[in-house]
Amino acid sequence: MFELIVLACLRGDMADICAPRLLPAPAVLSHAACEATAAERAATWAKAHPDLMIHDPECRPRSEAGTPLSLTEIAPGIHVHRGGIGIPNGKNLGDLANLGVIIGEESVAVIDAGSTRHVGERLYLAVRALTDKPIGTLIYTHMHPDHTLGGSAIAEAGGRIIAHRKLDRGLRARAENYEASLDALIGAKGFLGTRTAFPDESVMGSAEIDLGGRILDLRAWHTAHTDNDLTVFDRQTGTLFTGDLVFATHTPALDGSLTGWIDVLDELDWPIKRIVPGHGPASLPWPEGGKALRRYLGAIARDTRAAIHKGESISSAIKHIGESEREHWQLFDEFNPRNATAAYKELEWE
Repeated sequence: MFELIVLACLRGDMADICAPRLLPAPAVLSHAACEATAAERAATWAKAHPDLMIHDPECRPRSEAGTPLSLTEIAPGIHVHRGGIGIPNGKNLGDLANLGVIIGEESVAVIDAGSTRHVGERLYLAVRALTDKPIGTLIYTHMHPDHTLGGSAIAEAGGRIIAHRKLDRGLRARAENYEASLDALIGAKGFLGTRTAFPDESVMGSAEIDLGGRILDLRAWHTAHTDNDLTVFDRQTGTLFTGDLVFATHTPALDGSLTGWIDVLDELDWPIKRIVPGHGPASLPWPEGGKALRRYLGAIARDTRAAIHKGESISSAIKHIGESEREHWQLFDEFNPRNATAAYKELEWE
């Protein structure tokens, strides 16, 4: 099987910044089929990326098209890529979130897509290393860029993007800032070709996806980690993809409602055997896998309420809110002060 590769270069003063980009197709292509469609596909992609010059379209054997992301099978037909823990940079290229692949008898669902086009392409190759079944669905668990900005590669491979009904508006309002921020952190070459892909369908309440002999239950939650969290439950194996409703190892990031988040953790009511958190190990048992997060959120709520009761200012309170949790989490100084600030602003109006 063959994949189309082009050399993409920035226009203007940064024209020497180039990187190969893989252009996925919905169908599995022979060399002849790839060659026959290469020029048109490259031109279409170039039109969608006016900031880039596209050179040298080439059909390569899939084995020479790039390095697939590593995947671990955590249950029959369910594979997870464990993202790293860190701040996006030119070394990790935004590979920082856990990503999922669920294979049914007829099609494949991908859960989240990473921070960059580069990560999305490698995720596509990882799927293709497992199966040639069509990629029918890409599900965003929430709007944050480490879960969404790689989505264009999966969408080009045929995945219709499904998300919480509030995600489209939230992502459109933030997409320009997300892209600019990640471009600055990762660097122009690593971020090359990355463009936000927006949802095709939305979920209000709940929905089902049939992959062929495999039903996925999607549920859109009230405001918690964000105001657009969506979970994916595989009935066949009892596996729940929580997105960032559950963090492990990586300090949680509060971008919604502290009290809402605590409530949602109590409302996860399927017969869950394991979860896939948004960050941390590829899978965790449930409910044990949520205990550290519950403890952290409880400490933030307790400390914040105590500070407000004493009349402590927000600038003073955020220096110690959640401090008892420091030793249990990575990136604590990067995320905990933001969480404390958000919690204070929410709880001072209780």
